[in-house]
Amino acid sequence: MDMEDYVMSLLKELTAGKLKIKIFDNRGNLGADAAKNAALKIRELLKEKSEINMIFAAAPSQNEFLETLLKEDVEWNRINAFHMDEYIGLDANAPQGFGNFLKDRLFGKMGFKSVNYIQGNTGDPEAECVRYAELLKKNPTDIICLGIGENGHLAFNDPPVADFQDPVLVKIVELDSVCRQQQVNDGCFASFDLVPTHAISITIPGLMAGSYIFGMVPGKTKAEAVYRTATEDISTNCPATILKNHDNAILYTDSDSANRLL
Repeated sequence: MDMEDYVMSLLKELTAGKLKIKIFDNRGNLGADAAKNAALKIRELLKEKSEINMIFAAAPSQNEFLETLLKEDVEWNRINAFHMDEYIGLDANAPQGFGNFLKDRLFGKMGFKSVNYIQGNTGDPEAECVRYAELLKKNPTDIICLGIGENGHLAFNDPPVADFQDPVLVKIVELDSVCRQQQVNDGCFASFDLVPTHAISITIPGLMAGSYIFGMVPGKTKAEAVYRTATEDISTNCPATILKNHDNAILYTDSDSANRLL
């Protein structure tokens, strides 16, 4: 995207607390700009470190971002990759699995230094939470690439289970009905009853520990969540509002998801 195209596609910039919000004319330009800036940050950090650690979200909202990021000049072999959450009890090969989603779109396409999957179908999900938390402690997060749910969740920290002072980095969560319906709305499951009821998720403190956060939130189904994130007081009623406390978080939205902010 050259500068003229960028100026034409960027409709508005604003801040909410510390959170920077960019509004683009469509989700393609949203993804392109987010990928360009994420790649710039990756290259910047790799000038200072031998390797970096990144956490990725798995959702259709990330598609344009991931497609463009693949084309960027990035030394993938110096990146340790993680992901935010995983359903409990889903078949290991199910395409709806978040690890499988990212393997298909990113992890399996590039030669990462390491790819660290959450094992959602293990017989002991509590032990898996401990294992993954230890990996995160040993590999402090440099960059997080995330979305926001229709209910304002980050990862699978839905309003009923989100805890800004969570004592753990990874936990088992019960998914609320809005979250489960979103999976149907996104085309991931054919019906509500097919969506798993529980998942393993990185907690809010685990996400906020990332040095840099890139949030990609396109689409009209996210309009309420984006508006609430920007305008409401910080609370677990809309977990994404906590992003307004982060020193280096940017939200990339489009004219559909941010229509109430234009």
